[in-house]
Formats: sequence, C-alpha cells, structure tokens
Amino acid sequence: MHYDIHGQTAPDATTILLSSGLGGSGAYWTPQIPALSEQFRVITYDHRGCGRTGGDVPEDGGIAAMADDVFAIVDELKIERMHFMGHALGGLIGLDMALRRPQLIEKLVLINAWSKADPHSGRCFDTRLSLLENSGVEAFVKAQPLFLYPAWWMSDNAERMAHDDAHGLAHFQGRENVTRRIAALRAFDVDDRLAEITTETLVIATRDDLLVPYTRSLRLAEGLANATLSVTDSGAHAVNIVYPESFNRTLLDFLNDQSGA
Repeated sequence: MHYDIHGQTAPDATTILLSSGLGGSGAYWTPQIPALSEQFRVITYDHRGCGRTGGDVPEDGGIAAMADDVFAIVDELKIERMHFMGHALGGLIGLDMALRRPQLIEKLVLINAWSKADPHSGRCFDTRLSLLENSGVEAFVKAQPLFLYPAWWMSDNAERMAHDDAHGLAHFQGRENVTRRIAALRAFDVDDRLAEITTETLVIATRDDLLVPYTRSLRLAEGLANATLSVTDSGAHAVNIVYPESFNRTLLDFLNDQSGA
C-alpha cells in the first residue's frame, strides 16, 4: 500500500487518515491537506488497484478487504487512535472499520456516504459500467466528472477537466478493478448495524449530489448512535473540492470540538 504522511511530526500529534472514493487516489484530498496539516499528522493513500499502489482488487473481498488495507497501514505505523475521513466509498471503509475496531477511530467523518446503496446510485453505476464496456475507457473517464461536480464548476474549470481526463486515461485502474470496486459498493450493507457504531461522527451531505441521494446521509445520521449532520444545498458529490474553504471550516470545527468527548 502506498501512503503519504503530511503535516505534524511530533510524537504526540493527532493523526487523521483520509480515504477517497471510487477513484481511489490520495491526491483527491489536496484541497484539505494544507488546512489539516497545520494541526494534524495527515495520512493519505492510494487504494489497492489504484495509483501508486496498483495491483488487483480481490474478487470477493468487498469493502472489508479495503478496510484490511487501511488496517495494514495503521498497524505498520503503530497507530492506536486516530480520526478517519472517508468520501463515498472511503466512508464505507470507515463504517466497516468502526464496527470492527471501534477503539481505533476517535472521530469519523463521512462525506456523501451510505449504509446501504440507493437504487438511484445503482442506476448511475449501471450507466458508468455500460459506458466502460460499450464505449471504452475514454468515455468512462470523461463521464466521471458529471457524477462529481456541478455544471457551473466544470465550466469554470475547463482546463482542470482536460488535465484530469488525460491523467485518468493515463492511470486508469483497469476494467476488472473498476467492476470489482463497484460491486463492493453495491454489496455493502450495514444499515441494521448503525446503532452499534458509537464513534462521534460528522455526516456531510449535499442536496445536489447526482450520484448519492442526500437522503442516504439522513439515514446515517438517524441510525448512528453519536452523529452530527451537515447538509448544504450545493457542492455536488465532491463538495470538498468545489467548496474547500467552507468544507475545511466545518471539518476543523468538528475535529476541534471537545464537547462530545
């Protein structure tokens, strides 16, 4: 597993580990790293089958196998307690970890995540897989931003979109890995176990998310034993990239709040 460590280096520095979504790249968190690095030791990583980690996603491992990869990083670094933030698929990894090793995670942040996949998300996954199988990798990569960002933001960031398309094509994780990762998203279901998770959790959602209905976050906040809900009207699926300043303020307010300790 390839991981990077940013920010504080003091032995007593609090650690926060960041896990991205379907794309699986640690670079997804670039807008958050400077703000977090002022206070925390920040760990980002490339998921198995993605980026600098590479390799193959296990056929039947699902989200639990992805969580095992994070546990491997945590154990290698001898981390006993940390914060965890996950976006979409990364949030599912965080839920699995909180169920299996509740003593590890002090605070949990879930961004446009879910306890059980929504049928609408299934429709989006079907569309993306159909593009991959019938139209090829380029069509799949070019369609990806449509599920992540608002139209106005893509228009204002056309140069970045072109760069991301080129990077996505050059570093495509492979049809089989994408298919297995989407299968893991579909199969994940901890809806009836949410109350078992007592970790203090911030649930972040956006009403204009095309991929994941914000009602899935409402369900998380309702079902988790110790959750705070933050819902915004805009920002789409990748709200931490679209509105990094306000997102970072909300995040740091939660991480630094001692009232729930």
